[in-house]
Amino acid sequence: MPSYTVTVATGTQWFAGTDDYVYLSLEGTEGCSDRHLLDKPFYNDFERGAVDSYDVTVEEDLGEIQLIKIEKRKYWYQDDWYLRYITVKTPMGDYLEFPCYRWITDEKEVVLRDGRAKLPRDDKTQILKQHRRKELETRQKTYRWKEWHPGFPLSIDATSHSDLPRDIQFDNEKGIDFILNYSKAMENLYINRFMHMFQSSWSDFADFERIFVRISNTISEYVMQHWKEDFMFGYQFLNGCNPVLIRRCTEIPKKLPVTMDMVECSLERNLTLEEEVKQGNIFIVDYELLDGVDANKTDPCTVQYLAAPICLLYKNLENKIVPIAIQLGQKPGPDNPIFLPSDATYDWLLAKIWVRSSDFHIHQTVTHLLRTHLVSEVFSIAMFRQLPAVHPLFKLLVPHMRFTIAINTKAREQLICECGLFDKANATGGGGHVQMVQKAMKDLTYSSLCFPEEIKAKGMDSKEDIPYYYYRDDGIKVWEAVKSFVEDVIHIYYESDEVVCEDVELQAFVKDIYIYGMRGVKSSGFPKMIRTREKLAEYLTVIIFTTSAQHAAVNFGQYDWCSWIPNAPPTMRCPPPTEKGAVTIEQIVESLPDRGRSCWHLGAVWALSQFQDSELFLGMYPDEHFVEKLVKEAMVKFRKNLDEIVNAIAERNKKKKLPYYYLSPDRIPNSVAV
Repeated sequence: MPSYTVTVATGTQWFAGTDDYVYLSLEGTEGCSDRHLLDKPFYNDFERGAVDSYDVTVEEDLGEIQLIKIEKRKYWYQDDWYLRYITVKTPMGDYLEFPCYRWITDEKEVVLRDGRAKLPRDDKTQILKQHRRKELETRQKTYRWKEWHPGFPLSIDATSHSDLPRDIQFDNEKGIDFILNYSKAMENLYINRFMHMFQSSWSDFADFERIFVRISNTISEYVMQHWKEDFMFGYQFLNGCNPVLIRRCTEIPKKLPVTMDMVECSLERNLTLEEEVKQGNIFIVDYELLDGVDANKTDPCTVQYLAAPICLLYKNLENKIVPIAIQLGQKPGPDNPIFLPSDATYDWLLAKIWVRSSDFHIHQTVTHLLRTHLVSEVFSIAMFRQLPAVHPLFKLLVPHMRFTIAINTKAREQLICECGLFDKANATGGGGHVQMVQKAMKDLTYSSLCFPEEIKAKGMDSKEDIPYYYYRDDGIKVWEAVKSFVEDVIHIYYESDEVVCEDVELQAFVKDIYIYGMRGVKSSGFPKMIRTREKLAEYLTVIIFTTSAQHAAVNFGQYDWCSWIPNAPPTMRCPPPTEKGAVTIEQIVESLPDRGRSCWHLGAVWALSQFQDSELFLGMYPDEHFVEKLVKEAMVKFRKNLDEIVNAIAERNKKKKLPYYYLSPDRIPNSVAV
């Protein structure tokens, strides 16, 4: 009688093994096997990390094996099991691989197809078509869209992390408990001793060092030493943790009535301001989005304030970007003066602090939350709803969706919910952050997620004109590496543009993102359909780049740039100045966050800047969803390209007092998971 050798691999994460009964059935083109109990006498089957082999004997040859059915039945108590993969050696000596990489919970069964990726057009038999359809029907009932706030991209229909499907939960929920992590961060930083003085002010700038000395690094120390300098202020617009706002100024806006007399002493080329603008030496950052946003009112004992500044910057003869004018409100007038480098030292310093605080708010809520976390969740939900596990694009994208829905659900549960941790220290807490996302949705366009296109649209693409924009330089390299890899995979499975058009599952995926993620807004520019391989490559590059590189660029520098509180105040406790010449050092310190809010802030940026214990970085694909040789060769090429980028960045950073490494591929996690 024919005999098949079945090899079963159990996951390596905690509690992956099971003591439950596991049954297996083989289904081939010529028939189905009986249900076989996989069990060895006097042996503990399916332990964590185990790879176990079993002989399955059948009465007749089953033909080509198409499906494997796995059933788990309770032994003593319900014991979840993480199945990595199954391989089958046929009587003819052929090996078939059946990837799973899923949790099998309760008394459920899982039906697996072999690992060869297939488009819908490739399935010829009814049994495979039916399996594909049933998988998506089940997924669409499990992964449901829900509106968290009006105007937001839709998110997962789950109230808490425990409500999520087991497959997308964190392996260890304690590891992403924000309350626990923030408390642990404050303990590690040795700052919890200040918490009992929650609303008391610091004495002076040096006093902030009392919560800064325990954990420091090259960049954060440099920031502490140089934060008052105009060079450091301007440098952060290029290479800080929010390097996405600066744009070349083509015309001085009427709402910022800067005159030549005001800025003449800051210009170095003997040109008028208008001529400097024409030569491309003037840049602008406008925080208009914050205009009208309500400041945090959750603490009646502390009044908090927001501003919506406009900052004009200049490229000097050393090619450094420095500020030359700051207006702290959107409407010009006598009570909204334009602050200048030539003003009194504390006037100018406080104006810059207000810009840094506004930048922090835009970074946290728009650059980070909306444009990486919430957008990546849209991609994740649409993938699970519309792409079956056998689809090549599911196999390509699933490593880049790891834990994204889970981290966002946990954030809605503890961090950015009403009375959440975000309210404790941030002036945009208490609902302001919700208003900001709603306002920012109008600028969330497809083209703005295309990295090279967005850089060019802001007039920041010239390396000759702006030589120290490492975010741009490294980002372009990573974008091109990702795009090259994606193109290689696409050309393996899509032989023509016609095949792209005919892929109904791909088109449903794209439509889900447009309708539910972008709320069907035409002006978003998100496609409703993809018709060419070229456009598909760009679309998938947007997804992978956003979930990996873009998030890394704006997340993991938070401790570096925001741990020195005066450089990134999460709240301001006095209103913006309305006149010049009245600012004192005491007023500045009184404006900055109190001791308690400073501690919460420091704990937050430290916790958010940490990699996961089991982090997988860009190009690392330990779960072998693909089994085809051509794809594995494309992965090897991808990793080689990434290694070259890593080496080039490391070589450049050797010569830098301020190294830029956030877009080095060995520091870019595959997915949004923190």
